[in-house]
Amino acid sequence: MPELPEVEVVRRGLQAHVVGKTITAVRVHHPRAVRRHEAGPADLTARLLNARISGSDRRGKYLWLTLDAPSGDEQALVVHLGMSGQMLLGEVPNAGHLHIAALLDDGTTLSFVDQRTFGGWMLADLVTVDGSVVPTPVAHVSRDPLDPRFDIDAVVKVLRRKHSEIKRQLLDQTVVSGIGNIYADESLWRAKINGARLAEKLTRPQLTTLLEAAADVMRDALAQGGTSFDSLYVNVNGQSGYFDRSLNVYGREGKPCPRCGAVIRRDKFMNRSSFYCPRCQPRPRS
Repeated sequence: MPELPEVEVVRRGLQAHVVGKTITAVRVHHPRAVRRHEAGPADLTARLLNARISGSDRRGKYLWLTLDAPSGDEQALVVHLGMSGQMLLGEVPNAGHLHIAALLDDGTTLSFVDQRTFGGWMLADLVTVDGSVVPTPVAHVSRDPLDPRFDIDAVVKVLRRKHSEIKRQLLDQTVVSGIGNIYADESLWRAKINGARLAEKLTRPQLTTLLEAAADVMRDALAQGGTSFDSLYVNVNGQSGYFDRSLNVYGREGKPCPRCGAVIRRDKFMNRSSFYCPRCQPRPRS
């Protein structure tokens, strides 16, 4: 699933290419792509028609376009990328996975392509939460480490009260958003902390170092266009990211740790996998 850097890459592409344009036609090719829009595809299509795209925004892994409707109301087009959703400009390489197409007033087509059909579009109202304007489905999501208003001390205080594995807390989008399985493992490796350790047992300096590591690893990934293991994650021009070549532990089971040379291990975790160095990140004693 795309994490913060991948979603931010897509947002930047949309900001550069579609903001300021008006939607002149919409066609929903697959009903599952609008299942989160409770009023149905006809309502979404009607409300998008002649709406002007006024901006793009993101919180954590959640992406949306702000729209100025012909009625004068402002609304948000929330884009769920799911496991394999793509926002593409121009020609779609695999029309069989085209779920929604929106024609813009400059002749460009903005397409939502989704091979695994977990993603989709929905329209939502905007609300103000903690001084920021976000769509109502995103109101419960905390700020992410790259947010200029991210309060690292406040998050550390929250984590210090959690009787739960620190990796589980990193993945909780109500505690800190934007971090998924890949960047959790990479952040924990950089901070030399095993993900199975209890959050409440970590010191304030350790938690601060971990959150700073999360911000650093996602900035590094963003600079390389995100992480692509296959063709499912691409930017709006269909190009893949290259951060997978810079991963230190994730997906590297059996390979040497770049820092100490110990063999990277993999453990099962929440129906996923955790990768770590047994020497740099020793597991807690039971």
